[in-house]
Amino acid sequence: MQGVIEQVRHLSSAEDFLRFFDISFDERVVNVSRLHILKRFFQYTRQQEELPRDNVTAMLAIYRGLLQKAYNDFVVSTPAEQKVFKVFQEADGRRLVSLDNLRASLPARGGA
Repeated sequence: MQGVIEQVRHLSSAEDFLRFFDISFDERVVNVSRLHILKRFFQYTRQQEELPRDNVTAMLAIYRGLLQKAYNDFVVSTPAEQKVFKVFQEADGRRLVSLDNLRASLPARGGA
């Protein structure tokens, strides 16, 4: 069991995870959404109630299903629509700055 856990810990890219769990993927989807897929996968794993810690095969099957689900989220949708990262969650990725804040940030005008 420790050997498998160590293998998973050494995975670093979305492609590494997808290959390890034997999931077919479209390189174009991964190129656009790689960080989003991994972030969503880790969100799904945290939501998982309980993992069969004594059964590696069952645990890997659950992880595989969660990674497949995360990948599929971005096959049918875009990162902006999925809003995985905070920047997309806040005002649809736009930051609003008030006019008063802009005025306050300008240097004072000297009398000329």
